[in-house]
Amino acid sequence: MHDPLAKPFKPIVDAVEAHLIGKRHAIELTLAAFLARGHLLLEDIPGVGKTTLAKSFARVLGLEFGRIQFTSDLLPSDILGISYYDTETGKFRLKKGPVFTPFLLADEINRAMPKTQSALLEAMEERQVTIDGVTYPLPEPFFVIATQNPHEEVGTFPLPLSQLDRFICSFGIGYPDETAERRVLTGEAKRHPFPEKPLMTKETMERLFQQAEEVRLNDAMLDYLQAIVAYTRRSGRFRTGLSTRGALALASMTRAWALLRGREYAIPDDLRAVAAETCIHRLRFLQGETTAERIRHELFSHIPLPA
Repeated sequence: MHDPLAKPFKPIVDAVEAHLIGKRHAIELTLAAFLARGHLLLEDIPGVGKTTLAKSFARVLGLEFGRIQFTSDLLPSDILGISYYDTETGKFRLKKGPVFTPFLLADEINRAMPKTQSALLEAMEERQVTIDGVTYPLPEPFFVIATQNPHEEVGTFPLPLSQLDRFICSFGIGYPDETAERRVLTGEAKRHPFPEKPLMTKETMERLFQQAEEVRLNDAMLDYLQAIVAYTRRSGRFRTGLSTRGALALASMTRAWALLRGREYAIPDDLRAVAAETCIHRLRFLQGETTAERIRHELFSHIPLPA
């Protein structure tokens, strides 16, 4: 059982859960990814609430929401925008693409060609785009939730590991349990209006981003984190171990999870709460299926808790 949410975050999670019933852990992970200034990858079948999660979060946080539906004929310029000559002013002007949106849903990203995927992922990494030699900063904050279909579906272009590594965490929402689904079927979510005002100002966001970065990882916690990273590299259980970027992502998600619990320092439970979702798109078992539960068992049955 997780510690209760700290006071600033509970209303946000409650408001989103009113529209995505029974998926509180997924909502908390999304908020942690946001506070860690990362980006989120959702892989699941259609119709389980990926779009609802993204739209609800943007609405509750008061951030402008944009959506890109990825298709095989989508071009990088369709995402980034174009520079065009304005005959009235005699100057080149930028027609911004949808990437210039604080809260962006990149839907079915693995249906686009690799070049188009790379255009978005580079923008995510750099938080700026360059068009015709001119660099334009992206909004602050800038948060991307990308979705992808299961790889067995026809017409997908799987993201390479180097691109997957740019997402701070990944998970599937999954089916609701019977009780939650009954509440959905009775229309409960539709009876809950969104808050009239955003539940977090931009000033508060900036302060919380800073606080998340300042959450302390003491030497014992760093030893624990490094032991996990080393195990993924040396155990011979995985095709490749966690990269340094993956280790940084695990540290950032651990800090953000501790902040959600109202602490200025991280404890082993924080790392254990986020490790599987931070690692699942970065690790592949040499044998058998890679699942969050299997990663969780593999790591925590072999790495002892810090004293």
